[in-house]
Amino acid sequence: MLGYLLMKLVLRQMIFEICVDNLEGVKAAAHYGAKRVELCSALELGGLTPSYGLLKQSTDVSGIEIHSIIRPKAGGFLYSDSAVKAMLADIEISADLGAQGIVVGVLDNSFHIDNKNSSLLLEKGKKHNLEVTFHRAFDFTLDPIQSLEQIIQIGFDRLLTSALKPTAIEGVETLQELVKKAQSRIEIMAGSGVNASNAKALANTGVNALHFTARKSIAKNDKLNMGNDYEVDHSKIQNILKEVC
Repeated sequence: MLGYLLMKLVLRQMIFEICVDNLEGVKAAAHYGAKRVELCSALELGGLTPSYGLLKQSTDVSGIEIHSIIRPKAGGFLYSDSAVKAMLADIEISADLGAQGIVVGVLDNSFHIDNKNSSLLLEKGKKHNLEVTFHRAFDFTLDPIQSLEQIIQIGFDRLLTSALKPTAIEGVETLQELVKKAQSRIEIMAGSGVNASNAKALANTGVNALHFTARKSIAKNDKLNMGNDYEVDHSKIQNILKEVC
């Protein structure tokens, strides 16, 4: 009975972060009581730095934290000096426009955490009193426990991860290990493939938060194939909340 009550307490305290790339998504996240959004552009590429205009509009929405992803290019997470300078500038812009946090991730050419550049980006964020999340670049590293210790030592507030697997539910055992090793020194947030069928199992790993997209494609007449259009998937949000809250 005590175990059941403790599990219910954990589920009630679960934090939700919704990954969005438009203002409608931000408003929906606020409406459903999510704590924050990860604000991006180009979600089909894994999320890139949002535009100035979208960031400005989003920070005007009340009741939700805006955490801006700082990712200037698609592909891997190895960045040139000029790309890092651009990221530092984007952090300044995010802070100036009222974001509460940033989301970054930098690796070296051996798929280890890039301590130097990760520290530079974190220090810039902290200078502006921003929370700083290390994103799923972590999932491309070779040793999750060693990488976890590195980002803790650098000073990150939060880790977003699928535990080095394509989806978080596939990495559920490693997620449990990461939570245990973290010892509350950093927040652990599970992301990738989170849905109503697995949200409770992921919450039961002890992670602090669940991260998911909530959009669906809409019909279009686009003979030139300029990309898909999407709208907010309200049902997905509602169904996840029903399972975990």
